[in-house]
Amino acid sequence: MKLKALIVDDEYPARQELRYLLEKYEDKIQIVGEAANSQEAWELITALDYSVLFLDINMPGINGLELAKKLNEHAQENNERIPFIVFITAYDEYAVDAFGVNAVDYLLKPIDPQRFDHTMQKIFKFAERREQQKGVKDERDEETEKPHVNLGLIPVEHMGKTLLLEQESIIYVFASDDYTFVKTAKNKYLTRFTLKELEKRLDSNIFHRCHRSYIVNIKQAREVIPEYNGTLTLIVNDEERSQVPVSRSQAKKMRKILGLS
Repeated sequence: MKLKALIVDDEYPARQELRYLLEKYEDKIQIVGEAANSQEAWELITALDYSVLFLDINMPGINGLELAKKLNEHAQENNERIPFIVFITAYDEYAVDAFGVNAVDYLLKPIDPQRFDHTMQKIFKFAERREQQKGVKDERDEETEKPHVNLGLIPVEHMGKTLLLEQESIIYVFASDDYTFVKTAKNKYLTRFTLKELEKRLDSNIFHRCHRSYIVNIKQAREVIPEYNGTLTLIVNDEERSQVPVSRSQAKKMRKILGLS
């Protein structure tokens, strides 16, 4: 199935250039929409499930970065996956902010065809991973009627092997770029479970969903740092003394669990 793409740029020639560059990949990607500003783009995004969003930054009204942030928030609230976002702009000063809203890449105008090809290959690779993960999840869903015995073990991947971790050895769990990782005192492991699935498997007496991307073993917290915006940061008991964020919506609950309020 082809990836559905949306082009968002207030300049018609720029949209035409992108169409021309994308013709090379017409067997894998289909342009199914164009927008000249963020408002038009938002209406299209909420009406159709796009796979890829090519997004200019400087546009009338809401700029591209603000649109991407809004899209991230909407996806998190509704438990949806966001499109792969590629920023295309004439300005290089927004690169850090762009990757802060989960952009796949950041391209400068005029677009270098070789650089564009590198971006497209990255998108195709990410899309393939998503499909593989979706297939694994669908297989698990088909087996939900089977009896389940929770042994307190979490399977993780390590050097081509599957290891079984005791829950007590887990410091925290986090999601990043469609992958879920389990952190112990010394190591970080990849797991095939989603964060939502692990939340159900882990002991709710000691593991708490403190952030949309984190689950923390509360018994492994060593320090609590209040932040100015109402959030918290937990310093945990791994070798790196990692910082685990606690979102504003979970901060009150976390304070209560820790006896701080």
